Amino acid sequence: MQIYKVGGAVRDRLLGKPVTDIDWVVVGATTEEMLAKGFRPVGADFPVFLHPKSGEEYALARTERKNGRGYGGFIFHTSPDVTLEEDLIRRDLTINAMAEDDQQNLSDPYHGQQDLEARLLRHVSPAFAEDPLRVLRVARFAARYAELGFTVAPETLELMRQLSESGELEALTPERSWKEIARALMEDQPQVFIEVLRECGALKVLMPEVDALFGVPQPEAHHPEIDTGVHTLSVLEQAALHKQPLTVRWACLLHDLGKGLTPEEEWPRHIAHEHKGLKLIKAVNERFKAPKDCQELALLVGKYHTHGHRALELKPSTLLELLQSFDVYRRPQRFEEFIAACEMDARGRKGLEQRSYPQAEYLRGAATAARSVAVQPLLEKGFKGPELGEAIKRERLKALKAYKAAASV
Repeated sequence: MQIYKVGGAVRDRLLGKPVTDIDWVVVGATTEEMLAKGFRPVGADFPVFLHPKSGEEYALARTERKNGRGYGGFIFHTSPDVTLEEDLIRRDLTINAMAEDDQQNLSDPYHGQQDLEARLLRHVSPAFAEDPLRVLRVARFAARYAELGFTVAPETLELMRQLSESGELEALTPERSWKEIARALMEDQPQVFIEVLRECGALKVLMPEVDALFGVPQPEAHHPEIDTGVHTLSVLEQAALHKQPLTVRWACLLHDLGKGLTPEEEWPRHIAHEHKGLKLIKAVNERFKAPKDCQELALLVGKYHTHGHRALELKPSTLLELLQSFDVYRRPQRFEEFIAACEMDARGRKGLEQRSYPQAEYLRGAATAARSVAVQPLLEKGFKGPELGEAIKRERLKALKAYKAAASV
């Protein structure tokens, strides 16, 4: 029995980056031997075990072959005869197909270290094209390591293009796709993920609504970058620079989908794009079964982001409707995330990345003013049921009128 550290732990150590998760592969062992040593089995499809003390995952060396569509369409084979090289060749990228023993002796049969130095994301073997999930994974790695200058090797990009055209991407489950998308959006340069997907043709398969934004112009006075797709990438980039959570980044990606529906003869104006985009945002949300908080914020940002930009001009009654829509009284964090998404949208414009966004503090102040209305005095006056609701609304409107008047002085 020989045990090797494999994959990301080896890659990141060689890159000088922090190693978080460690994966191990065991060569020359059987399931019975692993159980005898106290390892606990967890793998449903192939033998994976948890170490009795550390809890880390140890997988028996295995080979695989394609027998169906999608990520799950594989038959796995494990045996004490499977070599380390045979286990490593089934992996996606050369930089992920390295292993080291307990003395840190490197096994690198597919020249991963060479590709690390060349800053290349290159597939290990033609079997790469058998797993459609790898298109998303490579795009995610491109986003993760963009700051180090990594690019996708041309021959790997070509395989990704072939996969995108094959119909295999449509066999991916929403859960697997979302897991990769969510991880990619949380990288330091998530816009690179979208760029790579677009370059290999996967974006128009997975998110045609986002792909449709490229080449759609906006008024240059408000958007010096003009192209709506380029703007979307810039907004996503700003969200990452400002360390926004996943909910905000997802909303930033989808906020302008309605502009992709504007007839060419109406360009560069996009009248009512907020309302038009809601059905598209809903469709993307459902396609990937995004978490509820991501779905809700994306729809609210899509519908109200121009309200956010025009906050200083809004009538108190409109401001109240906005606050009510977000339920700021019970869910203040969601409104805070809306403000963040609006600010990222404003900053995601060429040359305007550093411009101040006074709307943010104004909206926060409005929420505070509305929340400051006390319910108890109204109860003491005898209001109850629907009448109480209307009385609270009147008092909040009064508070917002006073807030707006004070802010205008």
